[in-house]
Amino acid sequence: MKAFRWESGKLLLLDQRKLPEVEEWVVLEDHLQTAQAIKDMMVRGAPAIGCVAAYGFLMGVRKGEDPKVVYETLKNTRPTAYNLFYALNRMMEAYQRGEDLEATARAIEEEDYLANKKMAKIGNELIPKNARILTHCNTGALATAGYGTALGVIREAHYSNKSIFVWVDETRPYLQGSRLTAWELSKENIPHKIITDSTAGFLMKKGLVDCVIVGADRITKRGDVANKIGTYALSVLAKAHGIPFYVVAPSSTIDPNIEKGEDIPIEERSEEEVKAFKNCQFAPRESPALHLAFDITPAENITAIITEKGIWKPA
Repeated sequence: MKAFRWESGKLLLLDQRKLPEVEEWVVLEDHLQTAQAIKDMMVRGAPAIGCVAAYGFLMGVRKGEDPKVVYETLKNTRPTAYNLFYALNRMMEAYQRGEDLEATARAIEEEDYLANKKMAKIGNELIPKNARILTHCNTGALATAGYGTALGVIREAHYSNKSIFVWVDETRPYLQGSRLTAWELSKENIPHKIITDSTAGFLMKKGLVDCVIVGADRITKRGDVANKIGTYALSVLAKAHGIPFYVVAPSSTIDPNIEKGEDIPIEERSEEEVKAFKNCQFAPRESPALHLAFDITPAENITAIITEKGIWKPA
């Protein structure tokens, strides 16, 4: 299962906006198309965004565009996901050193995939048999170079015959959980049920959740985590009910330049994504809406952060 493919100098993207109804691949041929695809959430998930941006930079430079302009165009697509900046910085440094840009982009993709596999094995050590796991947003193969971060750990636990069960938050307003995570779990016959975001706390109170596992879009030096909106509330609920709260992300998601969560820029997306979905208007057009795409979970709410380099307990 892949979110993107690099073939014959072009980038192919699985349009995640149309899942699960339609599996449609779109061909991108330059950095401008790539930037628009990232902005429009044709591709999403911090690691996948970073990989796709690297290929976008490659295509832009190959077409003779100014590398600085290409860099800035791609950098300004999504302000919160740190993997975007990590990947673009590596590509720019490779360009300045005269290195092979295609080899660098492929390396970024391969490193992310291998990191996913390592995190899955490390994280699986924390998952007990018969665990009932609650997850938020989509952190699987669709959000990465393949396999997944938090969903990668879930996959590994399933393959280890631990008889797990997954509660899937729908993840309002873009429904990455109910559309994408449930789709990935269904593809692999992993037992699960979709729940509304507001159901999670009551399930915890009833003793039906053994752990919460989420991904991350940016992690600070002290261990604060930016992730899909709704993650902070889950961390508070998990802490109140004594439930382990795990974050799974590659080390490329850790921003060495930011100390605390308050300094992470939070993307605010169109209010129309709150009031309508797939051409269905379900809120009054005249009513304003606030759409913060991410929130910040403080380090003290996190039981452990799992990376390919090991388990970090920021609290």
